[in-house]
Amino acid sequence: MSIKICKICLLAAMLSFTSLLSAATTKENWNDFLHYTAIGRYELAKSKAEAIIESEPDPVEMLELTQENPRGYSILLRVYNSNEQLKDAASSIIDIIEEGRYIKRTDPEIIRQEIKRLSTTIRGRIKAEKRLRNSGEFAVPYMLDAIGDESRKDEMPYITAALGKMGRDAVRPLCAALQMKDVAVKSEAVRALGSIGYSEALPYLKHVYETAETEELKKLAAKNLQKIKGSSLQVSASDLFFALGEDYYYHKDSLKPNAEFDFANVWFWDKTQKRLSREKVERGYFFELMCMRSCEWSLKADPETGEAIALWLDGFFKAQQTEIAMPEYFGDGHADAMTYAVTAGPEYLHQALSRAIKDKNNYITLNLVEALAASSGEASLLESFGTSQPLVDALEYDNTAVQLSAAIALGGANPTRDFVGSSLIIERLSTAIMQESAEELGEDKAAEYADRAFDVLDQLCSARNKIVDVSKAQKPLIRVIRSDSDKYRIEAAQVLAYLKTAEAQKSIANVALSEDFDKSVRMSVFDSLINSAKLNGSKLTDEQIDKLYSMTASRAVDPELRESSASAYGSLNLPSEKVKTLILDQARS
Repeated sequence: MSIKICKICLLAAMLSFTSLLSAATTKENWNDFLHYTAIGRYELAKSKAEAIIESEPDPVEMLELTQENPRGYSILLRVYNSNEQLKDAASSIIDIIEEGRYIKRTDPEIIRQEIKRLSTTIRGRIKAEKRLRNSGEFAVPYMLDAIGDESRKDEMPYITAALGKMGRDAVRPLCAALQMKDVAVKSEAVRALGSIGYSEALPYLKHVYETAETEELKKLAAKNLQKIKGSSLQVSASDLFFALGEDYYYHKDSLKPNAEFDFANVWFWDKTQKRLSREKVERGYFFELMCMRSCEWSLKADPETGEAIALWLDGFFKAQQTEIAMPEYFGDGHADAMTYAVTAGPEYLHQALSRAIKDKNNYITLNLVEALAASSGEASLLESFGTSQPLVDALEYDNTAVQLSAAIALGGANPTRDFVGSSLIIERLSTAIMQESAEELGEDKAAEYADRAFDVLDQLCSARNKIVDVSKAQKPLIRVIRSDSDKYRIEAAQVLAYLKTAEAQKSIANVALSEDFDKSVRMSVFDSLINSAKLNGSKLTDEQIDKLYSMTASRAVDPELRESSASAYGSLNLPSEKVKTLILDQARS
């Protein structure tokens, strides 16, 4: 038995020795790396860095080496930022150090041990408070668990005292914990937020005040609200949440996540487990996610807070703008921002659009204009928000795509009353059909806008719209009908058919009569010529009429084209002399 125990002891000693040897080797390589870097021997420095990486050092030990030598860590950061030869190796070492920092701060066992140390000696308590504060938000769930543990009542004064000293990093998890049903533990979270003293807690404390289960809790919430900002008692929780949402939306410095990690945490109260849980999210859209959550809380506090819906939409689009995959807590099948936008309705879309225009955010502005175009009619599109009409303002927004989308939205609504800026609709639609912005928008996008603009022009013409004067697009339409595109030549002819001018009808006839174009194009344009003649009578020159007659009379012309030309000729309602001649020319009697 004793021999067996000795073998175990020997094995443990060997493992311990190996660990010490490994640590010593890591330290030597680290010191050598710093030495060779300092004297400019970068090849040797690189070999030492690679040796550190290949040895797979303990991340916590690597962290401690840098803490022992802060100047050395500064050298590491400097070569990462400025030395291409060492950049990759330095990056890998930094990753190891950051992993060590994360482990040291988040290790549950270490945190639990420090919570236990709070109720030992004065010196132990001071050290434990410092280390728990260093763990920050990661320590809060374990501290609340301990406060709620009936078997640890003797420790509670020390834990609650430490909780109030945790600093700003603890505010978000403590705020999330206020959803708990345990009034005793919730009360300690309220006290801690009051002691920490950051304004981020105000809406959450006010919500506790407004929904408190007991009068004592309500009074406690009021007392701690006053500690932070007494006037907040006069403001609704919903309005305070909205204000917090705006602070997040505009990336207020005091709301930044911990700068030492390349991720951020969003905290939730798990009702099933009855404890805090967290979701790691990308820092790139942390502010936007928290803006959305603040707006959701604003709506929970008061479902009538419409401005929170608008800000939530702006926040979602802003998060989507980062092109980062949405966080896991969104769940499978979560709709995108546009789906929510077209569902929201014009009132909230105009509020959201007003903010996006003011902020000059092209991405959000364009998406909101498109949402309005997809879901709203004339009355709602011309709705005012404050002293402005956001969608009309978008016609003059300093972004071509936004201008074109706004014109398509307003024109497509077939406005029946005039408004300041209505003349810009046809100007923007003209820009779209000529695809003048192809270089700026890309050929595919410019073509898409041209298609949509032609659809709107067709609708305006069919509706005989009196507000948007399509005739002002005549010159661009004639330019398009003379362009190289058969598709847009046909579409331009369809719109020109509604215009009453001779220039419009003659430009249609020139294409229909020209042998330079494909048969299918000419037949489609003949249809437009027929429509033009029916609507406006004949405005063709004698030369064009003669050509049309010649086509109709000629047996050498394609039968289908001949039939189209005959229909066009007939629609001109010309004097009967020509028709008589046509009949007699074919007579054989």
